[in-house]
Amino acid sequence: MTDDSAGTTASLEGLLTALATGEVEVVDLTNPLSSQTPALRLPEPFANLIDFSLETVSEYDAPGPYWKHANIHTGEHIGTHLDAPIHWISGRDGDDVSQIPVQRLIGPAVVLDFSAEAAADPAFLLEIEHVTAWEAEHGPLPEGGWVLYRTGWDQYAQDQEQFLNTDENGSHTPGVSAACAAWLAGTGITGLGVETVGIDAGNAAALDPAFPVHYHLMGSDKYGVTSLQSLALLPTRGAVLIVAPLPIVGGTGSPARVLALVPRQA
Repeated sequence: MTDDSAGTTASLEGLLTALATGEVEVVDLTNPLSSQTPALRLPEPFANLIDFSLETVSEYDAPGPYWKHANIHTGEHIGTHLDAPIHWISGRDGDDVSQIPVQRLIGPAVVLDFSAEAAADPAFLLEIEHVTAWEAEHGPLPEGGWVLYRTGWDQYAQDQEQFLNTDENGSHTPGVSAACAAWLAGTGITGLGVETVGIDAGNAAALDPAFPVHYHLMGSDKYGVTSLQSLALLPTRGAVLIVAPLPIVGGTGSPARVLALVPRQA
């Protein structure tokens, strides 16, 4: 064994020990997936995905006396899920969810906390100056890492009506401005994670381009993760994010289990 491989083995053993002792905690950022999980509702004439549901095939009975199993029915972009580049027209020649390099699904994460601003204005948009001011205080965005945008919206994640916050003028949920979306797409981040139903603001159809976070990030070979929970439990920086979608061949996205490894707080 070389010195390098011995050092790597020791690092992995150190991580396992830290997990076992609680020095490193695992925070589940995933919204549980059920038929009640809030999902995007597009207005006519656009088509919506089906909601998640389970169809029991057997339950310790004649069709399967020793087991219980079910078929799942769901859209790709339901609940906590990952958006692959091919999801959007700007990334149509990019990777599907099965082609995403697995190394890019694990990386450092920073939390940009704008929950106070979103509480004051549910249609709050993150601007470039917000991010650069954050960087001046907390350091640069992580190369090959994730920006997690905390708005406090996870408090509504079990209520379809509040989560979408829709009236006759559309949906009012926080997001990112078109200018900021283009700016983020030009950085070295892997992707953006949000607590809302999608990576764009509720009113993003009115922005230029429409749905700019999708347009710019997907077109720049970056990813989105939506409907995250418990970002309040993460440090501003220092967490490691693990995103685990299903490798669906041809898939534009997938429900995902999203975990954060976090050093135990003193």
